[in-house]
Amino acid sequence: MAKRLTRGKRLLRRVPLMIWLTLVWVLLWGTFDLGTLLFGLVVAALVSLLFPLPPIRTGMVVRPLPLLRLIGYLGWDLVVSTMRVTWQALRFGPNATAGIVGARLRIDSDHLTALVASAISLAPGQFVLQIDRANRICYVYALCLDGEESVRREVARLEHFVVSAVGSAAERELVREAG
Repeated sequence: MAKRLTRGKRLLRRVPLMIWLTLVWVLLWGTFDLGTLLFGLVVAALVSLLFPLPPIRTGMVVRPLPLLRLIGYLGWDLVVSTMRVTWQALRFGPNATAGIVGARLRIDSDHLTALVASAISLAPGQFVLQIDRANRICYVYALCLDGEESVRREVARLEHFVVSAVGSAAERELVREAG
């Protein structure tokens, strides 16, 4: 009986992957009809059964309310960054200020570092060029550079939102103590 529970849990964990693979299948075909959907589910099931992914332990805990705050912040940042880049392009053209800023992260998790770097690169005007893993430094290219400290503050704010949304209790405490 214990084996069935374990198999059931394994199958339940594959559901998001199967939904994602089915969505990719439908998007690749470019049509949404019952046949494409059903065949996509069959292909997703075969792929997930024939090529199982190893379990990954991240230590991340999803907190719904902080996750909504993170999504809201990313949406707001997307709008503000778009307006800022547009203004810089119209006002200064090719002479817009830009630079590379090293921002030290407080967390030491590969998964959270990847999330922070992806979130930084989401909005126009900034992206992560390199991550110095040993020293926990993200090198961020920033257009509309108002100063290095403003970029570092933005990275720290984003790190705070990410860690609040999915970080462990120890990581949340670390970020909270650092301010």
